[in-house]
Amino acid sequence: MGAVTITQMAGRVAALMEERLGIPGEGLEAKLQRGGRRLTPKVREAAQALAMAAQKAQNPKLLLQVDEGQVAQDYDTCVRHLTRLPPHRATLSVAASVTISLLAVATGVVAYLAWRGYL
Repeated sequence: MGAVTITQMAGRVAALMEERLGIPGEGLEAKLQRGGRRLTPKVREAAQALAMAAQKAQNPKLLLQVDEGQVAQDYDTCVRHLTRLPPHRATLSVAASVTISLLAVATGVVAYLAWRGYL
């Protein structure tokens, strides 16, 4: 496994985080800083280890310190978790928020009319 492969693995996990969780940012490290709390502790730890390995892969001497088996295991953990999540859809969450707000306003109007004796 080379530096390019490790970098591609980190890129794939970063893309999945953006697609499935809606976390913006450049690269895996930035995405972990912005939205790492949305991951389970085990997956967050694996993603941080993968980000560290991708950073070490940029330097040929540090690449020798990377445990390829552990990197593959961390990648599998992250991908397995993130592919199970539904894709992030901002429009769905906005529609749900508007629906709940309208329901609250309608309930308030009905309660007011009942209190005033019109119903």
